[in-house]
Amino acid sequence: MKKNRMAVWVGLTLVAMGAAQAASAGGRPDLVIKGLKEGKPHASGELLVKYRDGAAAADRQAVVHGLGAQKLDTVRRGNGRTGEIALLKLPGNMDLSAAVQALSADPAVEYAEPNWTYQHHAVSNDTYSTNGSLWGMYGDAGTPANAYGSQASEAWAAGHTSCGNVVIGVIDEGIYFNHEDLAANIWTNPYDPVDGVDNDGNGYVDDVRGWDFDGNSNNINSGGANDDHGTHVAGTIAGVGGNGKGVAGVCWSGVKLISGKFLGRRGGSTANAIKAIDYFTDLKTRHGLNIVATNNSWGGGGFSQALQDAITRAGNAEILFIAAAGNDAYDNDATASYPSNYPNANVIAVASTTSTGGLSSFSQWGRTTVDLGAPGSGIWSTVPKSSKGALVSGYASYNGTSMATPHVTGAAALYASTRPGSTAAQIKAAILDATVPTPSLQNKTVTGGRLNVSGF
Repeated sequence: MKKNRMAVWVGLTLVAMGAAQAASAGGRPDLVIKGLKEGKPHASGELLVKYRDGAAAADRQAVVHGLGAQKLDTVRRGNGRTGEIALLKLPGNMDLSAAVQALSADPAVEYAEPNWTYQHHAVSNDTYSTNGSLWGMYGDAGTPANAYGSQASEAWAAGHTSCGNVVIGVIDEGIYFNHEDLAANIWTNPYDPVDGVDNDGNGYVDDVRGWDFDGNSNNINSGGANDDHGTHVAGTIAGVGGNGKGVAGVCWSGVKLISGKFLGRRGGSTANAIKAIDYFTDLKTRHGLNIVATNNSWGGGGFSQALQDAITRAGNAEILFIAAAGNDAYDNDATASYPSNYPNANVIAVASTTSTGGLSSFSQWGRTTVDLGAPGSGIWSTVPKSSKGALVSGYASYNGTSMATPHVTGAAALYASTRPGSTAAQIKAAILDATVPTPSLQNKTVTGGRLNVSGF
């Protein structure tokens, strides 16, 4: 009987409301259903539900009971002004597309969507690279030189190596925070000392270096050597320079990295991505922490109004959302790739370029949806290595728009460090205006150019 009641509830709602009325409700059920039809990966039977502002507890309970669902998590707490975002588990026989349409027409619901699954945007480790060249950091006037690098070395030569008082969020896998080339640039939370108490009241106990949203833990390196992608990204942003070891990031010193780990061994969910973004927004709005940008070297899910809303909240807090364009070599103007395709003003979408100035063979592009290119092929950076059962500092060369994106994030930090109080719009404009025109990026990116860290 329970199964029949659920089927009748969905059917009657669709008949009573109509598909057209459902599409006119909050969110974009048309894009959500399109993503489901395209087979975008998502957690089986899980649904994110954003209740309307002011929706009563009884109305929220009616939605859960009407679906015969189980509430798994509160992704974003609601109050008298803001509607809650809840993660629900549907019964096994429930059609996800039908549930999305039905709930989008429910007067207590603003929108409903799958809990999309994301993956990082790195491709295979380049085992044939043997010289350790940091070409992505080079400029055309340095030694060694490479005109197609980010020109970071030109900024360093001018004395701009520190990103003092700037904080960057790394939304990714975790970070091996004890790495010899990262430890000095990892943030320590002054608002929540390690004492088993949630001193700052953000819901995360002892979030000393950030939080693992995938594992619900304060250990941002809980994945051990599996956190190589997040650690690699971190090294490109903020590998310690001038220490005679390994690599140097765009920002040598002063900058602090906070980990918002949401990618685990099976990828990451929309629910946890939203939590990570809101975590950084809360740190900035409540504590005044100078979080300039988050680095987002991941993608793969369908359209999510809930995720876009979280990016909007970050933008309202003047936090840039710097995102990888993707590694499937297609035009993002024709086929949207999220999260880089969200049209929010605080998003910067990044394609990957090679050491000879070409668009990397794997890189996605988009004349109106991808902003610029940056070094992403054969990029050396920090990784954790397993040795005799223990983690040690290591280095590896990876390829991907994942590797291009942190070059741009580092540039945002470098710009902000010498121009305190700059808005997200000003930082974004400075980065895009400074790009170097590049034939391979003409008609492939908004700027038609590649990153130029020394240009501002």
